[in-house]
Amino acid sequence: MTYALSHGLQTAVYQHLISDATLAAEVGTAIYDMLPAGTLPGIYVTLGAESVRDRSDVTGGGALHRFTVTVVANAAGFSAAKRAAAAVSDALVDAPLTLARGHLVGLWFDRANAKRLSNGDRSIALRFSARLENS
Repeated sequence: MTYALSHGLQTAVYQHLISDATLAAEVGTAIYDMLPAGTLPGIYVTLGAESVRDRSDVTGGGALHRFTVTVVANAAGFSAAKRAAAAVSDALVDAPLTLARGHLVGLWFDRANAKRLSNGDRSIALRFSARLENS
């Protein structure tokens, strides 16, 4: 097992999202690995938590990465956040990501959690599973 593929996966996911035209129509360039200082836009996407499990087998090293991409919107309802979340999901499911090391076997949607935050914003956390091989 190796965690060495994690950075490459994060980089590939970020690049894929930032170049997706449908997502850009919803959030512009407000896609962050780390939130910027100052005032945030009315809707944005952020890369979040990740957990990794060994999925090595007799053919070589591998891992299952479960990672979260979150949409946050300060709109009065969930509509804008749900449109952006759908664009994130459409962009990532079965995306042909190219990693700096290893390769992607598959990328799937796992689950989502939509909620109203204490400050009135809306948040939709989407969790994805990516199976990687270290080859």
